Amino acid sequence: MKKVKYYYNTNTLRYEKLVVPLRVKLLRILGFLATAIVTGLIIVAFAFRFLDSPKEKLLRMQYERSQQDFVAINGKVRNLEQRLKQLEKRDNDVYRTIFEANPVPDSARAKQMEMENEIRLVSAMDENELAYSISATLSNINSRINFQETSYREIESMIKDKEKLLAATPAIQPVNNKDLNRLASGYGYRIDPVYKTVKFHAGLDFSAPQGTPIYATADGRVTTAGNKNNGFGNHVVINHGFGYETLYGHMVRVKVRNGQMVKRGEVIGWVGSTGKSTGPHLHYEVQKGGRNIDPIYFFYNDLTPEQYQQILKLAASGNQSFD
Repeated sequence: MKKVKYYYNTNTLRYEKLVVPLRVKLLRILGFLATAIVTGLIIVAFAFRFLDSPKEKLLRMQYERSQQDFVAINGKVRNLEQRLKQLEKRDNDVYRTIFEANPVPDSARAKQMEMENEIRLVSAMDENELAYSISATLSNINSRINFQETSYREIESMIKDKEKLLAATPAIQPVNNKDLNRLASGYGYRIDPVYKTVKFHAGLDFSAPQGTPIYATADGRVTTAGNKNNGFGNHVVINHGFGYETLYGHMVRVKVRNGQMVKRGEVIGWVGSTGKSTGPHLHYEVQKGGRNIDPIYFFYNDLTPEQYQQILKLAASGNQSFD
């Protein structure tokens, strides 16, 4: 039953039925709705500001876990980079030095980012940028590891060829010189016996009677045997591989022929004075990679340490050469 309201009319002194106009009813309804909407919006704003929904809580937990994972992964990446850097250094400074191989240039490997700059960049990244950075770094490391594996395969091949390398390295004197009295002129600038001017002498001169045997100082293949009118007279050039070549000049007679394989200690000819020469002697040169080097450093196989020190002093004297 609808509730009826009355009010006391002071003019008529009677109780009369309360009738609310439609306009007032509408205003009351609108006011109530507006108040409800505003209150609801305030409650929703407060809830969104200070309270998380279950989904938001899950996302926040996942985000925090991802951040922790990124930090852990980044630490592992740094550790891998450090270990790889040590391997690269060992590769260049130890392994390739042992086998006389050129070190791998830094340009062939991806350069490591500067630590301070990397820390500054990472600290300013969001999770997506950080993930991209770590992915790029891992790709960088993977590339460097692949390159390092290739380098180690080369070193493994060098190890297998080490015996050949030792056999191909000049290691004895080219003439019998037990008393160390046959080294007449050393490597470096000397007085030319013909022109009497100071010229660079690219080898060692061993004085010896004509017909003294001359020995190959390492295994190799003869590439020149004979007189090429280049001042060395009858001479022999042997290619030993691994960049090594030796030259034996002014022979009275050559024993070997072009293309012949020879062994260390094998007789390849006899001392003479052919070509530009002032007396019977052997002119001996060693080249590595097309450049002349002092042969005095390649006599370690047939000399004691004391004899080697003595022959070093003899070679250092600035006497006149024979050619």
